[in-house]
Amino acid sequence: MNSLPVAPPGSPSRSAPVPQLIAATAHDLSGQVDVLARARAFAEPFLVDQALLSGENTLAHADAESAILQLIGGSEAMQAACYLVYTCEHLSKPQEVIAKVFGNNFATLAVETTKLIRIQQQARAAEQRLDDPAVQNENVRKMLLAFSRDLRVVLLRLASRLQTLRYYAATKKPIPPSLARESLHVFAPLANRLGIWQIKWELEDLAFRFLEPETYRDVARLLDQKRTERELSMAALRQELETELRAQGMVASVQGRPKHIFSIVKKMRGKSLDFDQVFDIRALRVIVGSVKDCYAALSWVHERFAPIHAEFDDYIARPKPNGYQSLHTVVRDAAGKPIEIQIRTQAMHDHAEHGVAAHWAYKEAGTKGYAGVSASSEYDAKIAVLRQLLAWERDLSGPQHKQGLFEDRIYVLTPNAAIVELPQGATPVDFAYTLHTDVGHRCRGARVDGAMVPLNTPLQNGQTVEITIAKEGGPSRDWLNAELGFLTSHRAKAKVRAWFNALITHETVARGRESVEKLLQREGKTAIKLEDLASQLGFKSADALFEVVGKDEFSLRNIENLLRPPEPVLEPDDYLLLRKSRHVEKTPKGGVLVVGIDSLMTQLAKCCKPAPPDAIGGFVTRGKGVSIHRRDCSNFREMAARSGERVIEVEWSRTKGADVAVYPVDVAVEAADRQGLLRDISEVFAREKTNVIGVQTQSVKGTAWMTFTVEVSDSARLGKVLGLVAAVSGVRWARRR
Repeated sequence: MNSLPVAPPGSPSRSAPVPQLIAATAHDLSGQVDVLARARAFAEPFLVDQALLSGENTLAHADAESAILQLIGGSEAMQAACYLVYTCEHLSKPQEVIAKVFGNNFATLAVETTKLIRIQQQARAAEQRLDDPAVQNENVRKMLLAFSRDLRVVLLRLASRLQTLRYYAATKKPIPPSLARESLHVFAPLANRLGIWQIKWELEDLAFRFLEPETYRDVARLLDQKRTERELSMAALRQELETELRAQGMVASVQGRPKHIFSIVKKMRGKSLDFDQVFDIRALRVIVGSVKDCYAALSWVHERFAPIHAEFDDYIARPKPNGYQSLHTVVRDAAGKPIEIQIRTQAMHDHAEHGVAAHWAYKEAGTKGYAGVSASSEYDAKIAVLRQLLAWERDLSGPQHKQGLFEDRIYVLTPNAAIVELPQGATPVDFAYTLHTDVGHRCRGARVDGAMVPLNTPLQNGQTVEITIAKEGGPSRDWLNAELGFLTSHRAKAKVRAWFNALITHETVARGRESVEKLLQREGKTAIKLEDLASQLGFKSADALFEVVGKDEFSLRNIENLLRPPEPVLEPDDYLLLRKSRHVEKTPKGGVLVVGIDSLMTQLAKCCKPAPPDAIGGFVTRGKGVSIHRRDCSNFREMAARSGERVIEVEWSRTKGADVAVYPVDVAVEAADRQGLLRDISEVFAREKTNVIGVQTQSVKGTAWMTFTVEVSDSARLGKVLGLVAAVSGVRWARRR
């Protein structure tokens, strides 16, 4: 395997996982002779006179792509694949033909890569029709990895795209903006995630050069003005730092950190800086042996140079959320020019350079990042596994690696080339519900890659799915049968269940409406407004009343009582027979005696609704006789304090036999809201022969407040009823108001 190219002066020695990555993606071809030459000879007749969409000769493109892979350490097997990919479109059965000549591994690689090329072309064509390009970009990044069964697909596409950008730069031909944007926002971050730094920075700089040529030239000019002077001073400074630190007894390696144009522009824009304010145009990285040496080196650097204290960050004591650790400081040299210096151990450096938190999480997904791209933790966790797998050359070099790293997700296309992410095993019905709930409800058929398929057919990566819908209708109950396999997505299942629950509710409301309307017809009250009736019964709407009636949770007798209140033995507002003394021969039925006054009209106060044997008091009103209150009524106490001369003594009269008066009393209940709560409480009142003549209910955030107006002849007996109500499941308390 070829080694990495020698780093230019002033650049760090990158031990990125590129050689391991390339080796890990190459299958064992020890039994084949000169596979690269054979692949080129096989492809040449097909490609020599062909051109790509860019206008570049296909064979020349494959040659250049192969050279790129060679420079980054690609094996001959990888380079050979460059030629086979472009022969697929010229073969009627590429899988069979290539497998016969080169084996199944090469055939699968060529076909998968060709499939991905077509998907990327469709995605670029659809870019202008998408409302949120950022979402599309992230989906394409996921697709690139989802299709990478052995990762060679990704490497081939990255090398191909780099060559395409080089071709446009060399020929000075105008490049399609969508291709440049895809290179910058899809391919470069993908190379970054995989640690392929050489391709990553060149993709970024070339794509940026095409998208913003004037800005690119301006920054390049600023860098070139003093490049020679900067490189000489940095080389001298690097040597001085390394020598001095070793003299202090520390084993230290000092490296330069070259800045690329796109990286500089991102920082200038992200932090609103001028070019002269970008401190790490000149930057060094110091690698030492231990954490103790990190702080010792920092101390020496601050003694040797003038530090800019506002630019110091200790990410060792306070690591970033992604685990990144390092000491960052900016100092000024003898000429007053800023130099950024990073100090870390080798372990910290390896994590920053090769771990998933390295460049993606640190620069692009951190809380202070400025690239405008975010990455989900679950997705990046899989990338972390991918990075480890890339380092295991032998484990991935054989045929045992057959499963992709994203087997729990698939990515399919709409007819307009929009990418839809679905769980593994998803069906056309899942796909329809992902597009829109109504599309899912009315889904009646599906075409996959142009062919009609059953609705429970599992979809595969890269397929194009088209849904046939009915003008009206709803889902089938069979879709919820797991054995039939129509639905995999939890979201789609929830949508179907919600549809049937709404259907049940509609039927329940209709049943309740029918019962209420029949009652109104029997009572001759058809003119009453249903909304008014519901409001009087304490419901927010007529449908709410119909629903509880339809569920048998609300007795129709409550409506009857509202329409025709029962006649009590003695109405509280009757004129009472009063006399001057406490001892009378005849007393009214269930009334109130006003001591010392003959024939005075009385009425029970609505604020406290007294009932025997409550302690009561009377208050002489203007024009309405005597108002009877409970002694503990706050209104009564206030009136007595204000007009004590109008308070008179009253008492309950005694009645016998059937001539017992009943009195309305309000009962307040607080409970955890649940289905059937109102029914259960009403059953308690019914068992205790306590007539309910009014109900008001209100439910907020799972808590129900209810007020029942009941008729009692003796309020002392009400305590037993309240105890039984409080024992109902979910009831927190029940008391008289």
